[in-house]
Amino acid sequence: MKLLHSRIFLFAVMALLLIATGLVQSWSVVTTILNLCLISAIMSLGVNIQWGYAGLVNFGVMGFCAVGGMAVVLVAEPPVGAAWSAGGRGIAISAFIVAVAIAACLVVARKLKLRTRLKQLVLAAIIMIAIFLLKQVFGPATEAIEAVDPSLSGYLGGLGLPILASWIVAPVLAAGVAWLVGKAALGLRTDYLAIATFGISEILVTLVRNEDWLTRGVKNVVGLPRPAPYEIDLQQAIWFQHLAAGLGQPVDGFSTIFVKLCFAALFIPVLALLMWLSESALNSPWGRMMRAVRDNEVAANAMGKDIKKIHLTVFVLGAAVIGLGGAMLVTLDGQFTPSSYQPQRFTFLIWIMMIIGGSGNNWGAVLGGFLIWFCWVEAEPAGVWLLDLLTRGLGEQSELRHHLLANASQMRLVVMGVVLLVVLRFMPRGLIPEKRGQSFSD
Repeated sequence: MKLLHSRIFLFAVMALLLIATGLVQSWSVVTTILNLCLISAIMSLGVNIQWGYAGLVNFGVMGFCAVGGMAVVLVAEPPVGAAWSAGGRGIAISAFIVAVAIAACLVVARKLKLRTRLKQLVLAAIIMIAIFLLKQVFGPATEAIEAVDPSLSGYLGGLGLPILASWIVAPVLAAGVAWLVGKAALGLRTDYLAIATFGISEILVTLVRNEDWLTRGVKNVVGLPRPAPYEIDLQQAIWFQHLAAGLGQPVDGFSTIFVKLCFAALFIPVLALLMWLSESALNSPWGRMMRAVRDNEVAANAMGKDIKKIHLTVFVLGAAVIGLGGAMLVTLDGQFTPSSYQPQRFTFLIWIMMIIGGSGNNWGAVLGGFLIWFCWVEAEPAGVWLLDLLTRGLGEQSELRHHLLANASQMRLVVMGVVLLVVLRFMPRGLIPEKRGQSFSD
């Protein structure tokens, strides 16, 4: 009961912070923060599934987020007919070559009874032949695709389906990538796993940035369809004009807030569903098995649990949730910007959300997502106000004053460090810690 009251109190404080921001700044700012907090909470929940449930260190968050964002492009963008005519056949042949090579390698590795040395030579020969064939087909095909009106398209496009369909495809695609990554990396020790997933994340982000034929790379994909109305359409609608007048709001400003609330109305049910599924799983026999493996792998293995299979399952589930968050972020932005995926910054920001909230507690992960993103956004305006107050005595011509005010955005990093240190010092298990007694022994 005490934990429940604490949880209600903390979420109430978070709500008051958002309301106070609306009163001091603007409600448009608050709705923007709210939507990004909801998405951050989902990503934090995905990391909590991996670390809080099973103790898996995944520093590849941005990689799976980028895969989820790419799914939006592949699903929602209309196909580019000229690009498909120019290089679609070559891409299809390349995919066939890759599939045949993988199947051949699996047959040789698992079915053929050859000496180890001979088997290695056969596998190397298959790979070399596949690479040679791909050079003949894949390179010319991608060049032809990227040459098709590169300023506007230069890529294959997608399936032209409703953008919300990508919210189903994104977790599936991220889960598939996570399965491949897990097969290769989950046998590593914790510290090596962290390094491996971070490196794989960099590889995924690099591929998304440079494969123009698939995602337009750094040229970005803009103008993605929306699941919410457009501001200009609302401003011209008679019913909306009456609604804005009845609330005493200007039509232009209120249309922006209304659109952001429409996005929030889509995000909140998704977060609620994920919370219900996560809580149900955590309190089920499966959840108790997860905690048993996390707390003592040796004992769980002695009881006949397949540790590798369990780790792979939870790694895939967490990555699927992160991929869904990536798709929701691109949907909110209305564009896919590969250069915005910065593993060295945002990976650890998501981890801070989960740690501050409370590792192993789903409610804590959600609270951490809200609180840390709120602090991240508001640290800059608060830093400008604080630095202006502290340096006012230096005079308007002071170079030091101008330098500090111009670099107020760096206060974000300071605030994140201070918040992390304070919470870990006084509440090392997070704001909403995992319930005591939720262990295998109970």
